[in-house]
Amino acid sequence: MDEDRRIARLEKQILEAENTIKQMKSLNEILQLRAGIGSSSESVDSNVFELQNENIHLKEEVEQLKLRLVDLETMLGIPQVSVAVVPKPTSTSMDAVPTKEPEVAKETKTSKNIEKKKKESKPATQAKETATVDVSRLDMRIGQILEVKLHPDADTLYIEQIDVGEEKPRTVISGLVKHVPIEEMQGRLVIAMCNLKPAKMRGILSEAMVMCASSDKVELLIPPEGSVPGDRIIFDGYPGQPDAILNPKKKVWEQVQPDLYVDDNKVATYKGVPFKVEGKGECVAPTLAKVPIK
Repeated sequence: MDEDRRIARLEKQILEAENTIKQMKSLNEILQLRAGIGSSSESVDSNVFELQNENIHLKEEVEQLKLRLVDLETMLGIPQVSVAVVPKPTSTSMDAVPTKEPEVAKETKTSKNIEKKKKESKPATQAKETATVDVSRLDMRIGQILEVKLHPDADTLYIEQIDVGEEKPRTVISGLVKHVPIEEMQGRLVIAMCNLKPAKMRGILSEAMVMCASSDKVELLIPPEGSVPGDRIIFDGYPGQPDAILNPKKKVWEQVQPDLYVDDNKVATYKGVPFKVEGKGECVAPTLAKVPIK
């Protein structure tokens, strides 16, 4: 038992010495950074060297005591069991193998997750991009012009505040000065297309477009009696939901607009199907017939 205690004490001294060496090496590095390699760093190096030598002697003494302990236990009939010793990795090998593999594994896992999400979202995206292009993609609603004035920087443009059934009115720029007198604009119910991407016109952002029958003459389309701001324009046979905002790159409006037309009876149509407000009736032009809608 005395031998065991002595071995334990020596191993503790070895551990303490190793810690002291590490601390002194760190101190040496600090001194080198602050003052360059000089007399103070040489003093530390000398102390480290002495401690390393002392540590070597202590380790040798421990090994000798262990051998002596084995001999004593053998004499007393205590069986000896061989234990496989796994070599302790050196500081160099430990430095060379930080948590590199887990990082790679983590990155691989993250990449796989991203790829998985992309694959999952791809069908939905493709469905959106390949959705049928028809009038149901347009968000056309009844609006009421609350305020109208001339654009300060353009003689042909009105600036309107139009209630389309939202929390606040939208600002709309319309090139109607030469076609509709300002007094006929004020308070009027109109049909507004609300999901074009907002765009600046002479420095002011326009958030919708007023729909008109258009030839040499231009007329605002008339909603059916009883319409209120926010009522949606629907088309029989085209039940789809409008896009939140039309993607200019997909040119949905440009593909649908050629089929918007005022028929012989002055009814606004898409491919012959009337513009309609559910339960209230059809939209018409005041006087024009057989002209496009823009």
